[in-house]
Amino acid sequence: MAGNITFTMIKPGAVNHEHIGPILTMINDAGFKIIAMKFLYLRRNEAADFYSVHKGKRFFDELVDSMTEAPIVAILLQKDNAVNDYRQLMGATDPKVAADGTIRRMYAEDMGHNAVHGSDSDDSAVRESNFFFSTLERYDYEVVHETKK
Repeated sequence: MAGNITFTMIKPGAVNHEHIGPILTMINDAGFKIIAMKFLYLRRNEAADFYSVHKGKRFFDELVDSMTEAPIVAILLQKDNAVNDYRQLMGATDPKVAADGTIRRMYAEDMGHNAVHGSDSDDSAVRESNFFFSTLERYDYEVVHETKK
């Protein structure tokens, strides 16, 4: 699974500002296949668990607070070179320096409300997708289409 999947999350700020549709369109137009997706509220302990790699950093509590203020959309994406390609589509964490045409440049409010999360490595993609999705919830495009031939 590593190498051709990545995990993304449309964060509460972007959900509140009704950017789900445009962000999904950008993802689709960039050639990603959505293989799992769900709309949910994170509880504080779930957000803290998901972002545990940042525990102890000065921004951790603010991050957890922002992730629990409204629903999120968790999405598992498939494409060759998924992690790197999606990181390019997201843009820099700071929307002020993100490249034109990136998700964060277009839809982020600021660094704390930067519209989307994206896995930073293949290992993170697997870990993060397993956090949100069981194997029964994933649509494996290649497997389904191979069995139909």
